Amino acid sequence: MPDYPQTNVQKSKRQESKPLRTGIFHRSLVREFAGMGVPVFAILLGIVVLTQLIRLLGESVSGALAVDGILALLGFSALNYLPVLLSISLFLSVLLTLTRGYRDSEMVVWFCSGIGLTRWIRPVMWYALPVVGVIALLSLVLSPWALSKAEEFKNRLNSRDDVSAATPGVFRESKHDDRVYFIENLETGKNRVGNVFVQSVQHGKAGIMVAREGLQETAANGDRFLVLLNGTRYEGSPGHYDFRIVEFERYAVRIESASAKQDVVPLQSLSTLYLLQNRSSWNTAELEWRLGLPLSALILALLAIPLSFVNPRAGRSLNLIMALVIYMLYNNMISVTNAWVGQEKIGPMLGLWGIHTLMFVLMVLLFYRRLSVFSLRRLVR
Repeated sequence: MPDYPQTNVQKSKRQESKPLRTGIFHRSLVREFAGMGVPVFAILLGIVVLTQLIRLLGESVSGALAVDGILALLGFSALNYLPVLLSISLFLSVLLTLTRGYRDSEMVVWFCSGIGLTRWIRPVMWYALPVVGVIALLSLVLSPWALSKAEEFKNRLNSRDDVSAATPGVFRESKHDDRVYFIENLETGKNRVGNVFVQSVQHGKAGIMVAREGLQETAANGDRFLVLLNGTRYEGSPGHYDFRIVEFERYAVRIESASAKQDVVPLQSLSTLYLLQNRSSWNTAELEWRLGLPLSALILALLAIPLSFVNPRAGRSLNLIMALVIYMLYNNMISVTNAWVGQEKIGPMLGLWGIHTLMFVLMVLLFYRRLSVFSLRRLVR
């Protein structure tokens, strides 16, 4: 049959159907990426929150942290880990989604439909750029703010007096290392505690006081006292039998207020604006770490496209193992280069762009290798 020329109506229909197919392709991929990324992020966040909660509970049991500070510090700690967790989730969501496509032969269908490997870059960018923006916001603004608030909260907890910081059912040493407190119960909303034990050392003699209850009082000059009611005091030298026992109805112990310690402010808690205004080697290294998190997340998202290729003869888990090894090497090299910048072994520009440029070149080479393999298979067929 003779070939008739295509009419303008047929051409216009094909031109209209092409962007329609492309839009469906992009939207379906973005939905699938998000469907994989949300559970991955939830699992990683749950693991981090659980490990931090165990650590904070351990500090609380040992008396190094007050119970009422656990939830606040847990929230600040989780907010600090969000940029790294989002970066890992972004990388794994793209990698696992495309790997499943290879295993279920969906990628073969897309390739046969004219969707080449480079056509996957655009939907991945649609999905990755909003996440990268959130990572940049967290890394540059919210994470330093969370760490600074956590430091302020810790200092406020450490500056409390001994009785306010005491936890019912736990022996706690005073900040001046001369007393040990134990409170069996605490009446919430009232200024009273029950079954109080206080051990102190004065003039080389140990004194132990036990009382049924106690309360806090403030004198006219502002001094605060722990008043023990209906108790007994045992006083003497350890190793000797000449102990003196005194029963009392009311005994006042002065509460020494603890001054807040002026510790060195961590670099991670400094604001990005402060790092820009106060340039030093370590401030520059910390700034490059914050800038490197969103940049590395974007490169990893694109790198997951060629890394997701599954070779049936080599096993289904080989590409996942190689991808995780590349991810760990990438993050470790970022930390190493930042340390070198802080130690002034390399320049700031090389420390910021060196490892990212190397990974970008690796990504281009992997794309070229995959495209070459696909082109060779088409020629053979």
